[in-house]
Amino acid sequence: MLTWQDLLAFAENGNPEPDRRVEKTDAQWRAELSPEQYRVTRQAGTERAFSNPMCGLLEPGRYHCVCCDTLLFDADEKFDSGTGWPSFTQPARANAIAYRRDDSYGMHRVETVCNTCDAHLGHVFPDGPPPSGLRYCMNAVALRKAEA
Repeated sequence: MLTWQDLLAFAENGNPEPDRRVEKTDAQWRAELSPEQYRVTRQAGTERAFSNPMCGLLEPGRYHCVCCDTLLFDADEKFDSGTGWPSFTQPARANAIAYRRDDSYGMHRVETVCNTCDAHLGHVFPDGPPPSGLRYCMNAVALRKAEA
């Protein structure tokens, strides 16, 4: 189980190696993604809170990166944080997500990106439920839900 200290260490010292890498040109990403998916995943945007019904879905399933189809999260780790974005306590695999310090907007946060294709997913915070205490606050538009 990953802890907040693990994530801070990854953000400062380097992330685990991904199983594979997917790299495309900006033109390829624009052609493959909707404008909103592109804005969020490739330009580090944020969708409006409560704008996607995925926030309230707590049924079985797996959540993949909308850009490269890497498995990122399992619904067993999903919870209703009340924030307006899908929230998870752990990634599907320790090397599925990469972590970056984000000091933008006068805040100190940890950005989460897909470790396979560098798609911006959201941020992770140390205010989640036990036992990990983590809250991966993800943009729903960056995820594709698959059945369990």
